[in-house]
Amino acid sequence: MKDVILELDSISKSFDGKKILNNMNLEIKRNEFITLLGPSGCGKSTTLRIIGGFEKPDEGRVLFEGKDITGLSPDKRNVNTVFQKYSLFPHMNVEENIAFGLKLKKKSAQYIKDKVAYALKLVNMDGYGKRKPTSLSGGQQQRVAIARAIVNEPEILLLDEPLGALDLKLRHGMQRELIKIKKEVGITFVYVTHDQEEALTMSDRIIVMNKGIIQQMGTSKSIYDEPQNAFVADFIGDSNIIDGIMREDCLVEIQNVPILCVDTGFGKDEPVDVVIRPEDLVIVGENEGFLSGRVISIIFKGAYYEIKVQVGDYDWSVQSVNPAPIGDMVGLTILPDNIQIMHKPHSKDAEVIKEDE
Repeated sequence: MKDVILELDSISKSFDGKKILNNMNLEIKRNEFITLLGPSGCGKSTTLRIIGGFEKPDEGRVLFEGKDITGLSPDKRNVNTVFQKYSLFPHMNVEENIAFGLKLKKKSAQYIKDKVAYALKLVNMDGYGKRKPTSLSGGQQQRVAIARAIVNEPEILLLDEPLGALDLKLRHGMQRELIKIKKEVGITFVYVTHDQEEALTMSDRIIVMNKGIIQQMGTSKSIYDEPQNAFVADFIGDSNIIDGIMREDCLVEIQNVPILCVDTGFGKDEPVDVVIRPEDLVIVGENEGFLSGRVISIIFKGAYYEIKVQVGDYDWSVQSVNPAPIGDMVGLTILPDNIQIMHKPHSKDAEVIKEDE
């Protein structure tokens, strides 16, 4: 692939006999903001540590610009890492923390002074150079950790859940800052998180992982709008996922009701997973929808109401700006384009899906 800066080639890794990564293949483009997303234990942090040189794979290779760097130590790779625990030196002030790596490289005093000043300005920390880390807020400490990493001019910056310790407002602010920094310095970001909103907001491309396997790769929009299996649909945003039967092309049966869709290529009467996003469902009169049921709960979420409608033995989740009273009988309708049909997985681990380039 053109402009690939880093490649993971058939990477596998186990700890105590448990496979954490299973034959992982991934290409990362230059200047890309790529996010590894998945639940705890899915292998995303292990992947980051293998890229950074802190772990060695049991099998496979790490290639940097086509060169095998699998056996190189972290200090021999043009890669820097920012961890959730910022690991700032408490006895050093902010400037000294940022300058630490440059001093190890024996850069000149003037070079170090100029680079530190640039890094402080980049992360909006002008005037904080003489402060000790213990006097800074969590968000400020995180900015210092990023500045310390960037000042060494790595080709790739690895970020392992760096916003996890911050409150919601600070996280949102730092998300915007990281996007701005990435654009200004023009380096490749590899970001690890289990926060779906964070991944959707920041990423050029998202790698969804589960049980050491890549489930889907793609842009935020493609993964949200076109999840390729039930795991991705359930993990990215809210979804109604229900058993269905594909009676024929463009016709799926849900809860014994045939409904028009746009999907083709399934076997006749094939059991499938049907995914419908709550925001795509519309509440109508009881006899006007493809299904009808009783409203059993309403929660005000600020921008919309989260409404549960019980139809048979399934509780449908609906997001609407118009509330429906609890106990009312209502109908549900949806556009065929907003129904996603997917094959049932062949095993416990959903099959690996890669978006076509």
